[in-house]
Amino acid sequence: MRLKVQPIFGLLGLCLLVGCGGSGSSAPDMASAPASNSGSSGSGSSSQDTSTGDESVSTADVFCDYSDETENDQASLTLTSQVEWFCSPTERQLSANGIPDHPVGQFPNAGNPNTIAAQNVSEVFTLTPSAADSAQMVGGPRGPAGYVLNGVKIDADTAGSCDGSGNCNLTNPNGQWNIEALGQDAFDFGEDDNNAHVQPGGVYHYHGIPEGFLTKRGAGADQMTLIGWASDGFPIYARYGYSDPSDAQSELKSMTGSYQLVNPVPSDRPSVATYALGTFKQDWVYVEGSGDLDECNGRVGVTPEFPEGIYHYFATDTYPYFQRCLTGAQ
Repeated sequence: MRLKVQPIFGLLGLCLLVGCGGSGSSAPDMASAPASNSGSSGSGSSSQDTSTGDESVSTADVFCDYSDETENDQASLTLTSQVEWFCSPTERQLSANGIPDHPVGQFPNAGNPNTIAAQNVSEVFTLTPSAADSAQMVGGPRGPAGYVLNGVKIDADTAGSCDGSGNCNLTNPNGQWNIEALGQDAFDFGEDDNNAHVQPGGVYHYHGIPEGFLTKRGAGADQMTLIGWASDGFPIYARYGYSDPSDAQSELKSMTGSYQLVNPVPSDRPSVATYALGTFKQDWVYVEGSGDLDECNGRVGVTPEFPEGIYHYFATDTYPYFQRCLTGAQ
């Protein structure tokens, strides 16, 4: 059984118009990026009724001047993290070297043979995100789900898979059953306490909540924290959201994804006795209303930066951890 993504706006009853996202970049070379640590959150402009999802939204006033340079002196990381976000009249631009700005685990390690290396991260996002006609899968060769503010990539999927007989390969994604990095004990991908590890080529990237970055930002249970931008231009928040999505005065709660373990178990799945349910991506099915979020781990609602409401994603402690699909036009 393979997870099928249904058109998300049919599920949510949203009546949004299709818009355009940017591609490419004219970001400056990181050598000229300012050695500073700044970020103005601002407040986005929006004319959205969060009960229907109808919107015309701009993110132009939110984190358009975020920059950071953090020196690392760790056992497996001595490279300096550099990142700059800035906005043109129509686009949000990212220029970074992909080096994390917080403590990391030991790399290489027994489950991950790769060493963190500097990257040339140059990305462009639309400042006026709008909905596509249907959700689009992301990750791996389909492109990143987005980037955390520190310039580190979000990619929740892995390259590991198994065939129906249980023959598995951690570097071959073409098997019928795709292996999850988090939430299973059968395979070790060497992820650290930030739910991250390193791809071939040295790309450090997140599979789940970037705990070290949250600590650096001073995020706690008493606040809703914007941690990055999805590739479609919508914001990404970590863990906590308002219990009433239309009321910023309502209590904060830990958001949960709306995925459940498949039942019954497909007959062609590798043995559950060997690989417990939850090991594979295909073990999870979206069940509308079973959690707080839609199939792309997002929802429409108010946020501290967007008090009139916007569609936004969450990094969660529950599957799918980060969005595996995007709702916005690309």
